[in-house]
Amino acid sequence: MFPSQACFKSNVSSTFSKVVGSRGRAPDAPEERKLSMHLKARTVRLAILGAAVVLVLLLYSLRLMQVQVVEGEMYAQMIDEGWSSTQTIKAARGEIIDRNGRPLAMNTIGRDVVIDRAFLVPGSTNEVVLKLIRIMEEADEGWIDNLPLTRQPPFRFYEGESYAPAISTLKRSLGLNENATPDDVVYWLKDRYDLEAHGSEDNPIPYTDEEFRKIAGVRYEMERTNFNYNNPYTFATNIKIETVPKIKERSFDIPGVDVKESTIRQYVSGDVAPHIIGQIGKIYKEQWDEAIKDGAELVNGVTYAEIGGRKYAMNDVIGNSGAEQAFEYYLKGEDGERQVLLNAQNQVVDVVDTKEAVPGNTVVLTIDSQLQKVAQDSLERKILSMQADLITYPEGEGHEADAGAVAVIDVKTGEPLVLASYPSYNLQNFQKDYTMLAQSKPPRLLNRALDGQYTPGSIFKPVVALAGLNEEVITSSSEVYCGQIYTRFRDYQPRCLDLHGHINVIDALRWSCNIFFYDTGWELGIEKIVEYANRLGLGLPTGIELQEYTGRISSPELKARIHQLGDRDWQPGDVLQTSIGQMDTLLSPLQLANYAATLANNGKRMEVSILKSVRSYTFDKVIYEHEPKVVETIEADEAFDTIRDGMIAASRIGTARSIFGEGLYELTVASKTGTPETAAYPNSTFIAYAPAEDPEIAVCVIIEKGWHGYTGAPVAKDIFDAYFSTKGRSPDEVNYVRLLP
Repeated sequence: MFPSQACFKSNVSSTFSKVVGSRGRAPDAPEERKLSMHLKARTVRLAILGAAVVLVLLLYSLRLMQVQVVEGEMYAQMIDEGWSSTQTIKAARGEIIDRNGRPLAMNTIGRDVVIDRAFLVPGSTNEVVLKLIRIMEEADEGWIDNLPLTRQPPFRFYEGESYAPAISTLKRSLGLNENATPDDVVYWLKDRYDLEAHGSEDNPIPYTDEEFRKIAGVRYEMERTNFNYNNPYTFATNIKIETVPKIKERSFDIPGVDVKESTIRQYVSGDVAPHIIGQIGKIYKEQWDEAIKDGAELVNGVTYAEIGGRKYAMNDVIGNSGAEQAFEYYLKGEDGERQVLLNAQNQVVDVVDTKEAVPGNTVVLTIDSQLQKVAQDSLERKILSMQADLITYPEGEGHEADAGAVAVIDVKTGEPLVLASYPSYNLQNFQKDYTMLAQSKPPRLLNRALDGQYTPGSIFKPVVALAGLNEEVITSSSEVYCGQIYTRFRDYQPRCLDLHGHINVIDALRWSCNIFFYDTGWELGIEKIVEYANRLGLGLPTGIELQEYTGRISSPELKARIHQLGDRDWQPGDVLQTSIGQMDTLLSPLQLANYAATLANNGKRMEVSILKSVRSYTFDKVIYEHEPKVVETIEADEAFDTIRDGMIAASRIGTARSIFGEGLYELTVASKTGTPETAAYPNSTFIAYAPAEDPEIAVCVIIEKGWHGYTGAPVAKDIFDAYFSTKGRSPDEVNYVRLLP
């Protein structure tokens, strides 16, 4: 017996004798009664505690017996077999097809170059990256580099509005303010990634400017994709099979680098509508950090966050431009799970799929890929011919043309059939050609059909004609005298290109008379011009699901906002210039095509949607079906009929007669030309719809520095030829490309 136990027993006995006494009488004193009650309570607690201990020991014994006897065999088997692991089954991304079922973006097996940080020697990242870059250059392969800094010194930011967000992000990541210069960025990149020199401390070798830029591009991308021990970095995707052994045989020199099979995006015709289809890529750190602010979920050791209604892991692929981004919700599949059982030697014993992967849905665009190809080829051919033909297009009169865009709208539904930009690029080679694309002039990555900002010029005149007719400022027969000089104001007298004499609205549209529209616009006032422009869809979002420039219409408010202090006051001449599509008005080709479609539709403006439908991956279920939607109706049938007559006259015997003139073209085309002035050379703007009697499609063609408005008419003609020559035939029977000259 332990001393404490003996002491406790003796004390209890002594106390008991004193309390009870020799005859067992109850104590009379209060102190004695308190002591008795305390003793009883203490005795009860000890009894309860003892019983609990006994119970626990009993239950433990029973559980031990169960483990040893009942479950012993099972646990012995598990110990012998090893352990199990839960793996994610990546779901296939949904495909993108055109309105006729022709594939635009599909999935295939590719090969990615991956860097695993767990195998990198500390401090060796730059050297490994540089060696890997040299291997890729020898193999004529590209790699991922989204650093918005030119590849050659002196290093400068890539120009263009499309790069502004990337430049801003770069500055923030380096802790710099928005006013930081490219030289500031270079300094901090060198400091951040230790890119001054390599080699030993005793023999440092400075990086060349080119080496610094290449490594910096990779290191920056590594940081943005949160490269760490649990998140390998994808250096390049879809490399050639011949490149694989060149990397493998250098594995001793580039530890942590490996080539792995992956599901990659294949663009069937990479040069067809690349701006519209868009691209996919890894989730960037900024996007991930923003997503986890709303909470994250840990599943099987993997952190997931919600982006746009879907769950993503940190290194997942996501759409980052075009349709790939706009319809990410439909294209993203639901990952599955499998349980992998391994034995003690880490050999796989069994694999069981516990949750089936659900592939993404198929997105059907309104684009007609073959008609898109016709438009792209026709636009390119026209621009190149202008550059080569110095007789027809001498210097200063079209020879400088170098870019353009085409938009084609289904008049009845508001569905875009064509959205083409020139110069363009090939999605299949995007990674490899990125440096060239980023530095190209004019910019190849700019989606001119949606994001181009163009002064419309005379194709704006139907707006003023409609407003004048509907507000009864003019009638179809009222005339204005064109003496070539507008004389309403003594100190401001703009001109017309020709002397037209007395002219009505139909002939004013036919010959594009400035004087008629100066006078009509002045009588209307700027408020009415802006109102009708907006009602026709100009300066407003079209409704398309992709990123677009929403446009702007010249007005006193706009001028006060965008001009310098000394030039902010609205002048009478500003109304005149707005009336012929000049001043501060800027519009996109898509807006202008939808505007032409609204004219063709007698004032019924449709919401533009590029999403025709969404089907299940196996195409057996309809997830979504687009229903055409009218967003504005202008009740002015007589006015629209008059404008149609004027636009037909422009095609038959007016400014577009060389292409659609009487006896030259079978279809009746309603058109309007424009030659808006710019800071450099005048652009060529052209809108048209056909057939004029019962319109089906509307077209807008823009040629930068095209000089004459009718320059774009041959491109529209190629589109009309292709579209109407195949009308009524099944998609399988149609090959637009064969129709090209």
